[in-house]
Amino acid sequence: MAAVAQCVRGALRPRYPLLSFSLRTSPRLLCVVTQQKNTGQNLEEDQSQSQNEQKVEPSPAEKLLTEEKAKLEEQLKEVTDKYKRALADAENVRQRSQKLVEEAKLYGIQSFCKDLLEVADILEKATESVPKEEIKDENPHLKSLYEGLVMTEVQIQKVFKKHGLLRLNPVGAKFDPYEHEALFHAPMEGKEPGTIALVSKIGYKLHGRTLRPALVGVVKDA
Repeated sequence: MAAVAQCVRGALRPRYPLLSFSLRTSPRLLCVVTQQKNTGQNLEEDQSQSQNEQKVEPSPAEKLLTEEKAKLEEQLKEVTDKYKRALADAENVRQRSQKLVEEAKLYGIQSFCKDLLEVADILEKATESVPKEEIKDENPHLKSLYEGLVMTEVQIQKVFKKHGLLRLNPVGAKFDPYEHEALFHAPMEGKEPGTIALVSKIGYKLHGRTLRPALVGVVKDA
């Protein structure tokens, strides 16, 4: 014991001269201090180990709650995804339905317009067949008939325009297979190849969609 006290006093003398002096006079005090220090360290180690054990090993009830929480979160995620997909599908159906309704309003008269085009063609041929030199005051009946046909043709074109039906008379325009139907190709002097030189039958478009293509003759290279 004396040797231990002497070693401790030697180690503590440079830094703690007072404590070294106390140890010289009371070896028992050294033992008490050392024992308390060891006891405090052991208590801290026991508490730390106990806390680690509590953290690492949760109770069965906590495990069950954790599993239930994970299941509920997964179910919530699935339900949310299904809900979002259902909303997107419903919006797509609504947009498609709205588009179909709008197209039905615009193009529902398509077949009716096609039938009226035949009437417009007859009126146009009738007015073109009347010799211009015969339309004079000496022939009042022919003149009145011709003017009536012209007025009817003008009025029917106004009705067509009101409902989105427009004429296609593409003389001199570039050939477009979506709007024109080529009856023949022929070289012509002074005409650019690929342009329309002759219109055999007037075409029509309904709200921008070709209802009847114009029948045309197209210029080709010589």
